[in-house]
Amino acid sequence: MVTNRSKRPTIRDVADAAGVSKSLAALVYARPSGVSPARAKRVLDAAAALGYTPNVVARSLAGGDGNFIVILVADLHNPVFADIVDAARREFARVGEASLMTSATLPGEASQHVLDDRLLAFFRDLRPRGILIVGSVPDMPAIAELAPNSTIVVASAIADYLPEAPTVRGDDLAGMRLVIDHLVGLGHRNIAHIGGRGGSVAEARARAYELAMAEHGLGDFSRISPADYSEASGHAAAELLLTAAVPPTAITAVNDLAAIGALSSAGERGVVMSVTGYDDTYLAALRQISLTTVDPGNEAIGRRSAEILADGLVGNAQDHQELIAPTLRVRNSTRRIL
Repeated sequence: MVTNRSKRPTIRDVADAAGVSKSLAALVYARPSGVSPARAKRVLDAAAALGYTPNVVARSLAGGDGNFIVILVADLHNPVFADIVDAARREFARVGEASLMTSATLPGEASQHVLDDRLLAFFRDLRPRGILIVGSVPDMPAIAELAPNSTIVVASAIADYLPEAPTVRGDDLAGMRLVIDHLVGLGHRNIAHIGGRGGSVAEARARAYELAMAEHGLGDFSRISPADYSEASGHAAAELLLTAAVPPTAITAVNDLAAIGALSSAGERGVVMSVTGYDDTYLAALRQISLTTVDPGNEAIGRRSAEILADGLVGNAQDHQELIAPTLRVRNSTRRIL
């Protein structure tokens, strides 16, 4: 014999049990400050007794906005974004803002990511109050179109095609200067770079490398082997450099994953060389890797991005384009040239 499962209690059931109107019961969840403490307690006690929990999706579709913040991450496989998201979520929780995190893209072939159109349609219906974009996502204007009334902040990326969106990211020129200063101090002159692909940040770091080399009078030694943010791409780019007629004595990489690929290439060939990364992910600190890298200030980037977005939701935000000062983390992957 098949029996029906108990019907899920509704907000009307809660209102009847509390002896209040349905609209007042709903107001307790939508805007509790508009209800007296005594009445709010009656509603919440009735809800607890009935086992009622509000349907967030239904409330979002019925209301003017979803009363939550979406965190769209460019690539869940890149560990640097985890540090930024964690810091942002802690700040949102501190100020009482609910947040929902998801990947903005679908992985494509050859590490190329494409925007997830189905996800955008889902959030278009939910109408989030705010959107935090973490990393360089393809087709940023499409994200702005999905929620035209949402406040948008971009973290750890250059806001291409979103000129009005506040941006918080590391100072890549300062970071690359730290790297080149460090390597030159160890006696290196023939210093190459792997990167330049994968978006505006990769391009900016490649330009910063060239400027830093020129500042040391080493412009003639500048070489960029194209790579994106992946380990496989870093390995392939390093292979091209290490098989050249005059291989470099040091390699700077666009990020930690590409640097790890370069370390693997050098190890496979029995080559002793200095390699630096960028982003100071947890991988860089692993003892087996011990990668010298740039900490762009991930904790500060996440926290500050959340602060600006929260201010924007209450109308206090101003235009922001903030660069966070980086720090060099020196480990065992760099050494004085012999």
